[in-house]
Amino acid sequence: MYRFLSSTILLFAMLSAKAQYAPQTPLQGNTAIPQNDSRIVDWAATCSIERGWLDIADTSLGHPTLGSESDAVGIPGSGVVSLGDSGVAVLTFNYHIYNGSGADFAVFENGFSNPENDSFAYLELAFVEVSSDGIHYFRFPASSAMQDTVQIDNFTYSLASKYHNLAGKYVSGYGTPFDLEDLKNIQGLDINNISHVRLVDVIGSINPLYASMDKDNHIINEAYPSPYPSAGFDLNGVGVINSLKPTSVKELNNSVSIKIYPNPTNDIVYIISENGNKVHYSLKDITGKEICNGSFSGQTFLSLKERNKGFYFLYLEYGNEHFVQKIIKY
Repeated sequence: MYRFLSSTILLFAMLSAKAQYAPQTPLQGNTAIPQNDSRIVDWAATCSIERGWLDIADTSLGHPTLGSESDAVGIPGSGVVSLGDSGVAVLTFNYHIYNGSGADFAVFENGFSNPENDSFAYLELAFVEVSSDGIHYFRFPASSAMQDTVQIDNFTYSLASKYHNLAGKYVSGYGTPFDLEDLKNIQGLDINNISHVRLVDVIGSINPLYASMDKDNHIINEAYPSPYPSAGFDLNGVGVINSLKPTSVKELNNSVSIKIYPNPTNDIVYIISENGNKVHYSLKDITGKEICNGSFSGQTFLSLKERNKGFYFLYLEYGNEHFVQKIIKY
């Protein structure tokens, strides 16, 4: 939520303590995902909003009004949709999300940096939950190392390094990453088939009557109250890094195109050299153990029918050109 901040920034003494988590962009060690990062292959396709309150301690003020659900769909633009205190957004995707290497998706908000010290920024936060059936949701374990004795207000910048697994810790144009590995081995959740992402606004109040708690039951202190039309977490978009979006054609060079499909698959994977060139291949599992290899001109196919569900890696070589494609068996 954009607001004019006074030139004198209120900084709490405890903010200068040793950082516990990744810092604000562009500081070294930050984990922010730029909006134009080439790793992002898909964006949220739908969004439904349940607005929270302008001030949960005074619900007579009503609900925020800034933005609409369409502002959170697709590549982030200038628009956002404000959730308000305890507001909720549910997003779906054209293709489901899977647990790959590193961050699997990123959530974008419109926070902004302190122009005098980019270690600090105006932040509004949200919990992130995922579901593989659209019914049962599971929350990423969020942590706050921020002090909870002096209320952060709308004239205060905060340190991103005090928060972990909370959407909104990075400024506009940079997404907060989430790794589904954090939710592995949870009954009722298939982390390789995530269909829904749900965001729940963090109520920044340190009043125990209204406060939001982190995974260790510690109060999460952030900007509060914010009784404006743009109250609460301002959702700008959700970008997907590890998507079950089908893979089609890979250009090895100007004269060689390789088509690999279907991917994901539960049996056959076809490999086609569209120019008829000879291609060498090797299929390996996630441990690096080779399953099969060979060469072909034109096209061939591999069968994963008897293989376990999971990830495999197809290594292709043509002359001096090399390419690795992740294959998903479901």
